[in-house]
Amino acid sequence: MPEQKQPLLVIAAGGTGGHMFPAQALAELMLRRGWRVKLSTDARGARYTGGFPHSVEIEQVASATFARGGVMAKLAVPFRVAQGVLSMAVNMLRDRPAVVIGFGGYPSIPALGAALLMGRPRMIHEQNGVLGRVNQIFAKRVNTVACGTWPTALPDGVAVVHVGNPVRLSVHERAGVPYIPPGNYPMSILVIGGSQGARILSDVVPPAIAALPMEVLQHLRISHQARDEDGERVATYYAEHGINADVQPFFHDIPTRMSEAQLVISRSGASSVADISVIGRPSILIPFAAATGDHQTANARGLVDAGGAISIPESKLSVESLSDSILAVLDNPAGALQMTQAALSVGRPDAASDLAALVEELAEQEPRT
Repeated sequence: MPEQKQPLLVIAAGGTGGHMFPAQALAELMLRRGWRVKLSTDARGARYTGGFPHSVEIEQVASATFARGGVMAKLAVPFRVAQGVLSMAVNMLRDRPAVVIGFGGYPSIPALGAALLMGRPRMIHEQNGVLGRVNQIFAKRVNTVACGTWPTALPDGVAVVHVGNPVRLSVHERAGVPYIPPGNYPMSILVIGGSQGARILSDVVPPAIAALPMEVLQHLRISHQARDEDGERVATYYAEHGINADVQPFFHDIPTRMSEAQLVISRSGASSVADISVIGRPSILIPFAAATGDHQTANARGLVDAGGAISIPESKLSVESLSDSILAVLDNPAGALQMTQAALSVGRPDAASDLAALVEELAEQEPRT
């Protein structure tokens, strides 16, 4: 197919893994379906683009948020956003997209704003059980809202489709990989904290693991994702307590580590919950208390209600409560296997395909102005 005939999809996403991972999943699939793909993000989001296919064109746009900076920075926000929208509109005049899709975050405003201005087909994907601020703005200004978590509270009159949260190809390839229940042999625990609120996991998880009975502890190896500023003390704590642990600021092979784990301890970001559900692993979820609209509690609800996860509210998290929960999983092989099956029952491994189908369907419709 000649390049100029290939339809163009513009993906706009903010600078966190929660926005970028499902965006990457869609990009991977649309390329295989013969589309061209551009990713519109800011400098912060560009740090997450290493996993994107090389043929995805990366566009860094001017954007801003009222959540950071002083008075002058906040006053400049509307001007920076307008600059980004106009820049994207010019780009769309030169290279007209068939569809524009936003995955949330302030860096998605320029592309969605330009698509609105230019009358291009447009949609948003909301990963969490509560609409993010930017998606709230655009929910009534797009053709379709695709939801990753169900139910998601939405304004009246919005066209919505529940597709689930797309997972990256590296996760999809491990969907339903056989689970080895806990036992008297080497076992793994994966600890992932996300970009927000990771410190409390670095404070509580190591002593909770150290408090486990020696007959369990002697078989454990830990993969703990900790922020740079916490990594050294976390690694030191594990070493001083004779615990086999690999502590890094970011694991590039999380799907592999997750598929090999007997237990996952995690925040309940939408992408983490999706990965856990698709691969199918018992988990202990600790929703981030400061998440907008308490959306991480909403994200965890389906997995917890199905029996695939234990949820510990941050207000009730302690070394003792976490250690007890870890032992409840590792000391009950039959229960752990049941949790795995429950997690798989709510997984949506085909979410990327369902979302891609929506994109292609939207491309065939007349633009909404």
